[in-house]
Amino acid sequence: MNPNWFAYVALLAWPLVSVVLFRVLPSVEALLWTVLGAQMFLPELTELKIAMLPAIDKNSIASVCALIGCFTAGHRSKTDARFGLAGMLLAMYLVGPLITSYLNGDAVAVGAAVLPGVGLYDGISASISQFFLILPFYLGRRYLAGTNSVETILRVLAIAGLIYSVLMLFEVRMSPQLHRWIYGFFPSDFVTERRSGGFRPVVFMGHGLIVAFFTVTTAIAAAAFWRASKSISRVPAHIATVYLGGVLVVCKSWAALLYGLFLVPLVRIARPRVQIAAAVTIASIALSYPVIRYLDLFPEQALLELTTELIPDRAYSLQTRFKNEDQLLARASERFLFGWGRYGRNRIYSEDTGINTSLTDGRWILTIGTWGIFGFVAEFGLLALVVFRAGSACKLASPNEQIFLAALSLICAITLFEQLPNASIRPWTWLIAGALLGRSEVLQAKALSRGIVSSTGRRAIVRS
Repeated sequence: MNPNWFAYVALLAWPLVSVVLFRVLPSVEALLWTVLGAQMFLPELTELKIAMLPAIDKNSIASVCALIGCFTAGHRSKTDARFGLAGMLLAMYLVGPLITSYLNGDAVAVGAAVLPGVGLYDGISASISQFFLILPFYLGRRYLAGTNSVETILRVLAIAGLIYSVLMLFEVRMSPQLHRWIYGFFPSDFVTERRSGGFRPVVFMGHGLIVAFFTVTTAIAAAAFWRASKSISRVPAHIATVYLGGVLVVCKSWAALLYGLFLVPLVRIARPRVQIAAAVTIASIALSYPVIRYLDLFPEQALLELTTELIPDRAYSLQTRFKNEDQLLARASERFLFGWGRYGRNRIYSEDTGINTSLTDGRWILTIGTWGIFGFVAEFGLLALVVFRAGSACKLASPNEQIFLAALSLICAITLFEQLPNASIRPWTWLIAGALLGRSEVLQAKALSRGIVSSTGRRAIVRS
C-alpha cells in the first residue's frame, strides 16, 4: 500500500486549492468546499509525519486550510458562544488523552505480544491530533451561524452528491478503481466491496460504506429543498432527490438504504417539529447505546433472527459484530473510566500467538476502549448536544429556515447513530455539527434579547 508521487502532490496542493476557493467564492461556501472537497477528492491513508505533530493527511490539512482561509477572509457571524456545556465537553475531548496516557504507562503482555505503555509524549500527540480533527467544529460554530448558512450547507452537500454520483456510477460499472489509478493503491480490502454480483463505489473515501452514508446525507439535503420548493442551483429538487435515492440503491449498503428509506420521506413529508423529535430520539439512542449494551438490554437475539429472515447473507456478519463488541466491551470495562490508550491496547489478542483477533468497526467501542467512558461522553455527548440544542432553537426560526434546520439536525443525528456500526467521523462531521450549534445559539440569543424565551431556554410570558 504505497501511495504514488501524485498522492503527495495532491495532498500538498490542497492549500493552493483552498486559496482559490476563498478568492472566487463567498467565505461560507469556500469554507464548506475546503473541508468537504478534501474528504471527496484527496487520497486516503496518505500522510507526511513530523515528530510530535499530527500526521499531515486529508483530514488535518483540510482543517488547517479552512482555519487559515477563515482568518484571511475576516468574515465572522455574531454568535453567543459561551463556554457552557459545549465548552466543557470540548475541554474533556482535548484533555482526555493526556489523562488516559498518564494512567497507562504500564506495558501489557498478551501471550507472545507485548503492548507498550503510553506516556506524556503520546498523550500530547493524541491531544494535538484530536485538536486538528475537531477544529472545524470551532470554525462551523463561529463562521457558519448566519441566517442563510444552514441552507447553504445543505445546498453544497446536495451539489457535492450530484457531482460525486458521476464517479460513483462509473465505479459501480467498472469496479472501484479510481483511487488505484490516480493515487497508486486501493485503500481497503477490495473483496469487501463486492456485493450482489457487482461492486460498491469507493471513489476517494476509503470504503464503500462511507460513500453510501455520504450519499444518504446528500439525498436528505436534496429532500429539504424539495420540501421548501426551491431548486438546487437550477436543478429541480425533486429530480435531484429521486436521482440521489437511486444512486443510494446501487451503493449496495443495507444500513444506508434503511436510513434513506426512513429519513428522506420524513424530510419531504413531515413537519420540522416531527423531524426534530426524530433527530433527538436517534441521538438519544446513540448516546445511551453503551449503557444498553453493558446492562444487556439490547435485543440482540431478536435482531439476529429478523436479519436471518430478511437478509440471510448478512446475519453471520451481524452475529460476528455483536460477539466482537461483547469481547471489546468486557476488555474496556477493565479500565472503564479513561480507557487503555493507543497502540491497540484496547483490543483482544490470542493467548497462543499474540495476534489481534478483534474487529473494531464501531466508533463507539473504539472510543470507549481507547479513551474510556470519559472520552465517549466528550465525543458522543458533544455531537448529541448540537441536536438537542437545535431541537429547542428550531421553533425560534422562520418557517423556511425550520425546514433546513430540521434536515441538518437529522443528518447530525444519523451521523452519530452511524458511529454504532461503523466509524466515519471526519472534519466535515464536526464542521456541520459546529454550524448547527452556532446557529442554534444565535437564534436563542436573539429570542432572549427580545424576551421571547427565558435564560433557561423556555418560552417566556411577555406582558404588555
